[in-house]
Amino acid sequence: MKRNLFGTDGIRGLANSLPMTPEIALKVGMAAGRIFTQGDHRHRVVIGKDTRLSGYMIESALVSGFTAVGMDVFLFGPLPTPAVAMLTRSLRADLGVMISASHNPYHDNGIKLFDRDGQKLSDEREAQIEALMENGLTDGLAAPAKIGRARRVDDAQARYIEFVKRTFPKHLRLEGLRIVIDCANGAAYKVAPSALWELGADVFSIGVEPNGLNINEDVGSTSPEAMIAKVKETRADFGIALDGDADRVVMCDERGRIIDGDQILALIARSWAKTGELKGGGVVGTVMSNIGLERFLKSQNLKLVRAPVGDRYVIEKMREGGFNVGGEQSGHIIFSDFITTGDGLIAALQVLAVLAEDRRPASEAVRIFEPAPQVLENVRFTNGSPLSNPKVASAIKLCEQKLDGGRLLVRKSGTEPVIRIMAEGENEKLVRDVVKEVAQLIREAVS
Repeated sequence: MKRNLFGTDGIRGLANSLPMTPEIALKVGMAAGRIFTQGDHRHRVVIGKDTRLSGYMIESALVSGFTAVGMDVFLFGPLPTPAVAMLTRSLRADLGVMISASHNPYHDNGIKLFDRDGQKLSDEREAQIEALMENGLTDGLAAPAKIGRARRVDDAQARYIEFVKRTFPKHLRLEGLRIVIDCANGAAYKVAPSALWELGADVFSIGVEPNGLNINEDVGSTSPEAMIAKVKETRADFGIALDGDADRVVMCDERGRIIDGDQILALIARSWAKTGELKGGGVVGTVMSNIGLERFLKSQNLKLVRAPVGDRYVIEKMREGGFNVGGEQSGHIIFSDFITTGDGLIAALQVLAVLAEDRRPASEAVRIFEPAPQVLENVRFTNGSPLSNPKVASAIKLCEQKLDGGRLLVRKSGTEPVIRIMAEGENEKLVRDVVKEVAQLIREAVS
């Protein structure tokens, strides 16, 4: 079955425009509720959201859909995506829902679904939901006495904070560490500073004043300059920048140098391999992972397995190969010993644990390999993917040959109307020239 609404990370789009309308959200609730109400027990769904203004609208529509088919709804309010995945399992819910467009601006929103184990739904399951949305919804309406109830869960944030703290080694504390935390005016604006403070750190918070319209605006993992400036201003030891739903993280050392997902994977792989905690003989990355990471892991007798872009595909590879560490360069890091999806705060704590154990500054401990020159550029389009144009495809192949052993990756984003271009090689000027040429080709194709 083909999916039209669901992309690589749920349904996403401009709020109050297709596909992110109340009507679609209502139908998602009804269809998903129908599929996940199997058996005679009282069925329940949990719903979290980030801080976007449109979250209220989408939440209300989802509640109507789920209760209409007989599901009880537990509402968390603003809470990170990984917290929703964790609480889906903890509360023995049949389904978990996160209302968020992650790192996108406030005017976008999205719907992500988790099964009872806290795993993102498979492509097949999402296709089933779409098929049911198109027809058959009225057949599953609950009888008047069986309509679901909805209520707020007041202790969801406290539950998640305690869960996160338990992933930090018991014999370590963060006393003496000055840490900047940038919450992107998003879902973690309360829980992230609290967790770090309770573990002993001196915490300097930014991006903790959401107003419904400022999520990811010049703050967070997509704008790390705010974190870097605060680290320098406060003379902090470490900086942490989350995205809008806190499932990804970018960090910086005390000098303000960026620590991306590849560096995190390298650090944790080396540390956990020494302690025997690393499983699978390496880590799972993506096609975007820098060749420098692969070379470093090889020097440690560890391997890098590449998955398509998207944390759900990283998780699939982790399951297939028995890995317990995986992630994306963009900062989605998955530690399957702790949680079923990417968690920016847990990833930051695992890095901090290494620093606390080694008693070394971040600048010495974290940047442990030199990445190969890699250039990224995005090109927006409106009608149809330009990659389906044979001339564009042929030109891209010729550009790849120019890199002489380097890598060129051109792909359509699964979350927004963007073509993402990545080139990598030993000659930085050549890499930049190739990316510029490909971007121009695509712009001409869509003009």
